[in-house]
Amino acid sequence: MSDTVLEQEIAVEQEHVDRVYARLAELRKDASRAEREGYQLAGVGTYGALVERDAMVFHAARRRHALDTEYEGLVFGRLDLTTEAVHYVGRMGIRDEDAQPLVVDWRAPAAAAFYRATAADPMGVVRRRMIQSSRERVIGIEDDLLDPDAAPESMRVVGDGALLASLSKATGTGMRDIVATIQREQDEAIRSPSSGVTIVTGGPGTGKTAVALHRAAYLLYSDRNRFAGGGILVVGPSGVFVEYIATVLPSLGEDTATLRSLGTLVPGWVASRSDPTDVAAVKGSLRMRRVLERASHDAVPGAPSELRLLYRGTLLRLGREELDRIRRRALPRGARRNEVRGSGFDGVFDALWAQARSLKVTNLPEKPDFEAELADRGDFRDFLRAWWPRLTPMRVLRWLAEAPRLRAYANGVLSRDEIALLQGSFGNEPTIADVALLDELDDIMGRPRRPQKKQRNPFHVRDGIQEVSTMADRMAAQRAQQVQRDEDYRDYAHVVVDEAQDVSPMQWRMIGRRGQYASWTIVGDPAQTAWAGDPAELDRARDKALGSRKRNTYALTTNYRNSAEIFAVAASVIRTLLPDLPLPTAVRSTGVEPVDLVVDPASLAEAVRETAEKQLADVDGTIGVITPVPRRDEVAGWLSGLPERVRVVTALEAKGMEYDAVVLVDPGEIAVDAAGTRTLYVALSRATQRLTTVGTSARWRPTGS
Repeated sequence: MSDTVLEQEIAVEQEHVDRVYARLAELRKDASRAEREGYQLAGVGTYGALVERDAMVFHAARRRHALDTEYEGLVFGRLDLTTEAVHYVGRMGIRDEDAQPLVVDWRAPAAAAFYRATAADPMGVVRRRMIQSSRERVIGIEDDLLDPDAAPESMRVVGDGALLASLSKATGTGMRDIVATIQREQDEAIRSPSSGVTIVTGGPGTGKTAVALHRAAYLLYSDRNRFAGGGILVVGPSGVFVEYIATVLPSLGEDTATLRSLGTLVPGWVASRSDPTDVAAVKGSLRMRRVLERASHDAVPGAPSELRLLYRGTLLRLGREELDRIRRRALPRGARRNEVRGSGFDGVFDALWAQARSLKVTNLPEKPDFEAELADRGDFRDFLRAWWPRLTPMRVLRWLAEAPRLRAYANGVLSRDEIALLQGSFGNEPTIADVALLDELDDIMGRPRRPQKKQRNPFHVRDGIQEVSTMADRMAAQRAQQVQRDEDYRDYAHVVVDEAQDVSPMQWRMIGRRGQYASWTIVGDPAQTAWAGDPAELDRARDKALGSRKRNTYALTTNYRNSAEIFAVAASVIRTLLPDLPLPTAVRSTGVEPVDLVVDPASLAEAVRETAEKQLADVDGTIGVITPVPRRDEVAGWLSGLPERVRVVTALEAKGMEYDAVVLVDPGEIAVDAAGTRTLYVALSRATQRLTTVGTSARWRPTGS
């Protein structure tokens, strides 16, 4: 689909959106005028007039508030029906001067097909269009062609729907069968039972992410009280991926879902840096929990090793051994350090009291008074805070940066080689793998109790006075309070995990804490995994997170992202590792073969820039320049000054993404081991139209390719 056609279709939708907002402005003026006229009724002076005034003002104000609050992204969908009627779907219903609908409220029965129609059951819909807006401006559209046979010749389709439309109109019945297969496979997964676990597998380009997000929208529509009230969490592999999908659910009219990457799932941290594959495998192992437990129970670095206290002329002293004994007694294995802090303090009081008695301190008071006297002393309070402080997860994780401590905590748990790998990998800023360790430490150490915040009554005016409200108003306010969740909310009703094959055992524990009562949608492709650790350990961690919930599995078998020419290269790479792996069928051929350039190392930067500039001329859309992880910033420097549609990402950040053209930098540097070969398979399958590899060696090419 050319930029010209896209711009023309956006202009068509902009014309209707302009009409909607013009009508909205008229309705807002009408509501404000009705509100003013309501206040004027008070001049009549009768009790009935006052009641009428209150009712009129209340309803006018409520209407004005609704018109104000639903302003942003008011229109987000369009349905073209077999009856030739067109319905626009939005956040609220709006009619024109003749009472004809300009926008259908998404909750109305007429809008149900926007969420429920599929190729298997179009429900009278030919084309479903998702409209993306920024305030009053249409910035993007995406189409689903649900009934190709009913589509008129003049209907233009944008996005993946355009691809399906072109496939369905190809000569012969084979392509029509393929389109029906694609859509039927996706539809069955989207409509999977809302309870239990839905597992969707499929190779590159099969639409796994689209299925996951459409399923989230479908669940929100089909059982809003459950899923909007409890919340839906969508977890992706990287920040780049989350930004990529961030417009999809709003374009389906849903903005209540929470989108997080694995590096941002723990509040307070935004991690984008990846560890080397072998380091990430150690950090992601379940054995790290034992290492972290040992660290969390250790003495605080730099804490006082002795307590010396002059009390009523007598020196009371607790040495290192006694303090360590008190700490160990107050902190047995399994105890949460921040939650038993008081027990440690009690142990110090007890030890000092016993010592004071044995030394026969003059005029020694009863124990409660003795403790009160000590508690009033600033030097004693300073000692307690320094000896047993409230620990944050990051403070404890940084202890692992000290080689002697790391060896002590990991001794007998990790091998010498694994300990050596971890040395130097814990810095001031966490990596993506570290975020799961921070969450684990938070669970191990616990948190001090905080007083529960009282929920504010939104209808409270002042003492004894409440605003007049209906049952519908009170229910709406209750739903609004439900979605104002804690920063570290953990009671989601549904959890979606995309690119699940890359989630480590420790990351499964992190996600599982947020989905203990949830149903799940798990999307991934085992062939694309970058996990280099123990597969059995990974299975155990995933199974524990998912629990005993019933599982429904769906397989997507058709690759409609890549051309057959591009996917043939990706397939040849993964076959070297998994020769019998079932791969999806790429059904589209462009006749354009991928290009493989081998250049001298000194010419690599120039060759990469020249290739990116050529791709800018060859395709109208985005160009992904995919690099080995360590070289991202270096390559970005080579391409400075190029248009924004050139995106530089690492081979790991490219997971789940797609680009019109891809320039893959130094593929041989990616495929250094089995995990690297899988990552290269992913990188080679991101392009829809053009693929060029630029490297300093041809060793990555499979023999015979």
